[in-house]
Amino acid sequence: MSTAPGVRPAPPPDAGPVRRVRVVVRGVVQGVGFRPFVYGLAGELRLAGHVTNTGDGVVVEVEGVSSAVDRFCARVAPDAPPLAVVESVETRELPVTRETGFGIVASRSDGPVRTLVAPDTATCDDCLAELGDPGDRRHRHPFVTCTHCGPRFTVVTGLPYDREHTTMAGFPLCRDCDREYRDPGDRRFHAQPVACPACGPRLRFVAGPRCPSTDPGGDPVGAAVALLAAGGVLAVKGLGGYHLACDATRPQVVAELRRRKARGDKPFALMARDASDVGHLVRMGAAERELLTGRVRPVVLMRRRPDVRPAPGAPVPADAVAPRSPDLGVMLPYTPVHHLLLGAPGAPRLLVMTSGNVSGEPIVTDDDEALERLAGLADGWLTHDRPVQVPCDDSVVRVCDGEPLVLRRSRGYVPLPVTLPVEVVPALAVGGDLKNVFCLGEGGRAWLSAHVGDMDGLAAQEAFGRAERHLESVTGVRPALLAADTHPGYRSGAWARRHAGDRPVLRVQHHHAHIASVLAENGVPEGDRVIGVALDGTGHGDDGAVWGGEFLLADYDGFRRFAHLAYVPLPGGDAAVRRPYRMALAHLYAAGLALDPDLPCAAACPPGELDVLRAQLTRGLNCVPTSSMGRLFDAVSSLAGVCHHAGYEAQAAIELEAAAVRAGDGEPPDPRYAFRLTDGRGPLAARPGPLLAAVVEDVRRRVPPAVIAARFHLAVARLVTEVCGAARAAAGLRTVALTGGVFSNALLSSACARELRTAGFTVLRHRDVPPNDGGLALGQLVVAGRAGAGSR
Repeated sequence: MSTAPGVRPAPPPDAGPVRRVRVVVRGVVQGVGFRPFVYGLAGELRLAGHVTNTGDGVVVEVEGVSSAVDRFCARVAPDAPPLAVVESVETRELPVTRETGFGIVASRSDGPVRTLVAPDTATCDDCLAELGDPGDRRHRHPFVTCTHCGPRFTVVTGLPYDREHTTMAGFPLCRDCDREYRDPGDRRFHAQPVACPACGPRLRFVAGPRCPSTDPGGDPVGAAVALLAAGGVLAVKGLGGYHLACDATRPQVVAELRRRKARGDKPFALMARDASDVGHLVRMGAAERELLTGRVRPVVLMRRRPDVRPAPGAPVPADAVAPRSPDLGVMLPYTPVHHLLLGAPGAPRLLVMTSGNVSGEPIVTDDDEALERLAGLADGWLTHDRPVQVPCDDSVVRVCDGEPLVLRRSRGYVPLPVTLPVEVVPALAVGGDLKNVFCLGEGGRAWLSAHVGDMDGLAAQEAFGRAERHLESVTGVRPALLAADTHPGYRSGAWARRHAGDRPVLRVQHHHAHIASVLAENGVPEGDRVIGVALDGTGHGDDGAVWGGEFLLADYDGFRRFAHLAYVPLPGGDAAVRRPYRMALAHLYAAGLALDPDLPCAAACPPGELDVLRAQLTRGLNCVPTSSMGRLFDAVSSLAGVCHHAGYEAQAAIELEAAAVRAGDGEPPDPRYAFRLTDGRGPLAARPGPLLAAVVEDVRRRVPPAVIAARFHLAVARLVTEVCGAARAAAGLRTVALTGGVFSNALLSSACARELRTAGFTVLRHRDVPPNDGGLALGQLVVAGRAGAGSR
């Protein structure tokens, strides 16, 4: 076996008894500099032995003075490298061999794969210093990396994590890189993506037919910057796929990208050279700054400053980039290519950086496909020849009550596992149809996939399949059962049925899965019941209705529906979702309120459509009942005159939140804004009639929409507290779990948590797993995986 040069411990003869111990370290311990760390620690403590990567983790054998062996075992976890995540350390005594020296042994792939792959991380300061140093051989090298940074998950093709099991296998190391790669004292020791201009991937610029005339002088970055400066759209190959970029300070350029992507008014993300470049646009606290500048570098949603005034020659991009949104999504460069782009002379200081796809399709990763699929969107391509093994969009995070809340868990987080409080059989949960994320689990671990997206098209379903096979390969999980939503029309469920073979497919109700997800994330033990508040837009109910305003008494085993938002007709299904004025008129009709033409929602409805809608509501034609809280947000948004047409998911609710933010924190609760709880034979029903009547009254009194929006948010928080109080009285439960896409709304989440805690409840919320359907698969997994375990 081959080893790196060793050190001789040579303990003094009177230092005490000698021992040999085998140490198995599991977790994220490969590709993060763990073996050279162990090598150095053993040398410092004058220990002999060796270290190697295996499918089981990092395996170390150390031999030396007993006290030094103890110190080694005590320090191997707390002193680990910055990217390492140590989950467990097991030790076992071995016979002494009188070995001298300490070696690093070539990786072994025997046995089952139980180690963990690290996520992709932002370029570290040491590599950035080399990138900018004209005297360094990696000056301006677009792929500079080391054991402390760079691609991991998106380049790995198998385990153990060695170069031949990555997309760097096709780039043989030059002599200088090979020397660094084999030197345990170098920070590039066994850094699998290591390369330099002599041996690494190559960056190139491809001009499209609309590309403005440029004189790049053979410099791909220079050509890309010239394109951006000329107002063009650039496709940039990143870690997990292609982005589309343009100058964010030029509204007409942003509008053109919007048109090409069929983006509607959906907000774009910004990439800024430095946090100071967006300080005048957003409210940035210490928690937001830490997220922006840390190793993950997600898109951070921050509240827009309402008082921004553009200086001469310095347009404010917020209105073009995120129209009528309360937040602006910002990220900082996380690859050398990004740093080169934003740091080049003449480069825009702020770039729109959005996924390289047409809206609704998966992100593009293949180079040939990028030239074809992005041809109508991009004017030029900044690409390279290192393959992307698996798509991985940017993660999206916001700060809520001082703590990070992940809204899209992807690059930088995947494939770190979630530790489960319950044991599950090997299982695959396929998630939902919007914001799709799937989940693999076994034992006490669950691995959520990167963001897949909406499952409408064939391309998304094929991307789902490729990503699922890849995650199986890096986790070693071989599912014995599959879990899916109970909705009969979900494409994710159809995928599960097609690929199940002889494995069972277990169905989990949508809102039960949401609640199980927040329970699992918070480590709630088996058998503990909670009051689960699941508020979202759409979920298939057990009675065939569209649920979405649910109060369930639930644990992992099951649930009882305690209360819900009262049913109203959903006229025309998706048509009501796209046109919130239809939802407002349906709510008014259900509450017995007149559909008067002076109301904003009635004025927004074309006269011919209004007549048809009246007849539809009267006769109940194509009107599935819904208890959706998301649809109530839509209704109030239109009724208050905020948003009548939704071009993207939850647009009406997002703009209603933006209006409420403008009202500030001083708006007191209005007792007229109330729900009426009715108790029939089944669950309690919360009827919004009094609230809607108050909104109508305020609209006619010309109360500002911002005030109406703020009063509505407070009313929903009071409803949550009131219903939970009734559940506590009926069932004796004092813990409330808040989940569902509506709780992506930081204003509402904060208000609910505050009122519930004041009322004496323990409140569980999401942090690392999205409250929206991006976290659904985790709940499906723990419900079905436990059910599967119990049935075996």
